[in-house]
Amino acid sequence: MTMTLRHAWDRLSLYLPVLLMGLLALGTWWLVRNAPQAQAPQEAGAPRHEPDYFMKEFSVKSFDAGGRLQSEVLGAVARHYPDTDTLEIDDVRLRSLGANGRLVRATADRALSNADGSEIQLLGNAVVVREALRAANGKGQPPLEFRGEFLHAWPKQERVRSDQPVVLTRGKDRFTADSMEYDNLEQVLQLRGRVRGVLVPAR
Repeated sequence: MTMTLRHAWDRLSLYLPVLLMGLLALGTWWLVRNAPQAQAPQEAGAPRHEPDYFMKEFSVKSFDAGGRLQSEVLGAVARHYPDTDTLEIDDVRLRSLGANGRLVRATADRALSNADGSEIQLLGNAVVVREALRAANGKGQPPLEFRGEFLHAWPKQERVRSDQPVVLTRGKDRFTADSMEYDNLEQVLQLRGRVRGVLVPAR
């Protein structure tokens, strides 16, 4: 009986390393199969067009290096969108002073402005007015007013353009056009499309 047990043990000891290797391989396979899968890196989604802050019944003023007021923006509500770094303003009112004291005012139902306010789109009942001005030679310039549903303004460059119908009033003269572009510094006005005008003779 003892010889049989010893013989059986000897035979078992020959196969023991193979059995242990098999058990180890089986355990490794089980661990790999049941281990949590590494998640594939997710692509960063495009930033959403959602405001990150609001302002209500606000006024923002900017000044030059000498402390002189350059522009003022007032509105009922403003929303800042970080993905485009733009400001959307409801019931907007703007004032801008040129280098020679030219005052330009603007109002609209809504406005879209870039970060520094150098480019503004006026939407809905848009009005831009350059106040009357007396030139250095003593000659006066009558007030100039633009009206339309869309006006694109660059206050610092004193430019206004629109690809939609506009009404232009200069003193008592009145013009309408399908689109226009105005550069106050260069004193150039371009009216395009169906242009109509009424000129009132000076008295």
